[in-house]
This record gives sequence, structure tokens and C-alpha cells, in this order.
Amino acid sequence: MTDWNKKAPAITGQSARPPIRVLAMMEAASVTGPAKNLIGFGQWLNTPEGLRTGVRMSFATFDRNARADKADSFIGTARAAGIDTHVIQEKRRFSVDVIPQLRRIVAATNPDIIQTHNGKSHLLIKLLPGLRVRRQWFAFQHGYTSIDLKLRLYNQVDRLTLRSADRVVSVCQAFAPKLIEFGVKSARIRALHNAAVPIASISEPDRSALLDQLGIRRGERVILSIGRLSREKGHADLVRAAGNLGSILGEWKLVLVGAGPEQSALERLATSVGIRDRVVFAGHTSSVARFYSIADVFVLPSHSEGSSNVLLEAMMARVPIVATSAGGNGEIVLGGHSGLLVPIGDSLAIANAIARLLQDPSLARQCVDSAYARAGSDFSVERYRARLLSFYDEALAEPASSTRTSSASWGSG
Repeated sequence: MTDWNKKAPAITGQSARPPIRVLAMMEAASVTGPAKNLIGFGQWLNTPEGLRTGVRMSFATFDRNARADKADSFIGTARAAGIDTHVIQEKRRFSVDVIPQLRRIVAATNPDIIQTHNGKSHLLIKLLPGLRVRRQWFAFQHGYTSIDLKLRLYNQVDRLTLRSADRVVSVCQAFAPKLIEFGVKSARIRALHNAAVPIASISEPDRSALLDQLGIRRGERVILSIGRLSREKGHADLVRAAGNLGSILGEWKLVLVGAGPEQSALERLATSVGIRDRVVFAGHTSSVARFYSIADVFVLPSHSEGSSNVLLEAMMARVPIVATSAGGNGEIVLGGHSGLLVPIGDSLAIANAIARLLQDPSLARQCVDSAYARAGSDFSVERYRARLLSFYDEALAEPASSTRTSSASWGSG
């Protein structure tokens, strides 16, 4: 049984395990949250400590728009990190031309484990059983939304494919019921939250420059939210909540970092509730760390969430947190201790929670201290690595047939 609280094993001398080759398939144009975790793990495996684990990882990804030469793309970032990265060229989203390319990559890397991270990769490995012979298939499930037809289609792909995987690794325990509904046996489900990485501090001149750039005056309190401006992220609830705050908190600004299809609607909503001059749309940025330095409170109003990287970042940055109880949020933030949890879609509850933290410095300080300690222990990078390595060992120690009949509890491993 794998213990989530188990510390990373001390690794000295030669590898304590036989060599393990992993091929990780990731569909990402940019360095998304899941891509960031994968690249970080792959890069660590190339360090002296990582090399002693015996695990060797290669990437396979897809490209339709010649992104390989762009430094900030997933492909460019992975290669810059020294990770063996193979690119599958495709003419359109689902093209049969990718199949022979994938077969060649599998033959070249000869993995013990094929690790898929997205619906298309899940589907390809499901439809090509020959690639799974004498190999383990780990399918990672990063979250569920159903706000449009495309996402509902992807959910159906998961319904058809994940039940065939040897392990389904979910980013939170909250997704287990959905996976079981899809036909995944509970014995094959493992939970692996994202890791909390240290947040670099910025200088006071840089902090001041950011405030000036955003049009925020000294002394104005900053309510921060970071995430794609799409419906499932719940920004409309946050804007309505801010409309309820009025001037009871003195001067304040709501800063929304991110871009997406809902921006125009959010701008109109801010105008309709009378706070357009208080809402700053900061746009997309590849580096969000500096924004935590100006925040008095961080709000994650999501309707759907897995293991939120920005939530973990806010904890590491020592910013008081308000979050909805969506998905894995309640597994990360202990309500009333390391932050305040509110019901999904409840704008009044969001407003009240923001006001509580901003009006009660003692409560805010208690939450910050608890959150920082929790992020650095329960969600440390070392624990993430040890847990994932233990999944590999566990699966490869079992005959292929027993992988599907293990009696272990999904939450135990």
C-alpha cells in the first residue's frame, strides 16, 4: 500500500530498482499546468538524483502548426530542459497519419510504460493494443468539464478508453466516482495531486512597476484571480461578488490574470454591476509569480477543478485564499484552516469570505501559515516524485493479468 504521507526514499549509489523506460504522451501547444508538472518531473530524472532512480523518460507530442522552434512552446520547453522529445506531425486533429509515426516512436523508445495525458492519446493507445503488449498503460486524468460539445465529446472518449488502462492516475480523489461511472475498476485508480513549487519573490521596484502597469494606486487592496477566462472557471461569480463589496473595504481592485472567450462578457458584467473601473483585465502571461506579490487575497471561483496549480502557488506565495469546493479544492485547502471554502456559484459567500480575510488580519495570517506549511509538506515536489515512482514500481511488479484484478483500494495507492 502506498502512503501519501510517505517521504521520498533516500537514493544513494546505484539504482534501487531495475531500469524503467517511460514514454509520456502529452497534447499541449503551450506549457499548461499538467505540462509544467510533466516537464519538471522529466527534467529531474536527468539530474544525478533522478538518474539514480533508474527511470528514463521520453516525450511524444503532436504538432500541426510548426511550434517546435518556439522557445515557449511545450516542444521547445521540453527540449530546452534536455528531455528526449519526439514530435508527431499531424494534418488535422484526428488524422490516421499519426499512427505509423507513433508506432515508430514506440519502437525507438521501447518503453516499459506508456503514459497518456489527454483524450486523443488515450484513444490512440486504446485502439492500438499491439503497442501495449508486455507494457503497462498509465492514463492520467487531469479534470472534467462539459461546457461545450467538444469537451463533452472528450469526456465520452474517456468513458470509452480509460477502462482499458492498467492504471488511471487522477489529479484528485474527487474524480474517482466519475471514473468508476465510466467503468474504471476502483483498484486501478490512483490519486496524484500536483506539486507545490517555491514561488520566487520579486524586488520592491519590480512590484511597484507592476502596480503602475496595472493602474493600481498605493494603498489599494488587490483581489487576485488567475486562470483562463472561460465559463467553468467561475469568474462571473467573482465579478458579481466584487459588486457586493462596494466600498466597505475601502479602495480595492480586482485583478483577473488570464485570457479567454469570456472576457467581453465579464467586461460587460463588471459594467452592469457598477465596478468596471475597479476590475483590471491583465491578460495572459507566461509568468504569473509576480502577481502574487501584489495580492491581498487570492480567489479561485471555479465550477470545475482538479488539482489547481494556481491554488498551490498562492499557498506557497503566502497569500490568503478563498476557493470554491469544486473538485479537488477541498483536498488541498482545509476550510477554515488553510483558507476559506465556499459553495460553487455562490457570489454572496465569495464576497463574505473575501471581506472576512481582508477585515481580520489574525484569521488571514493563520490561514497563510497553515497553507504554507501544508503545501510544503503534503504537496511537496519530493512527495510527488516518490508517489509517482511508487506507482511505476507497483504496476511493473504485477503480472499484466493481476493488474486488472488487484483488490487494493483506489485511494490507497
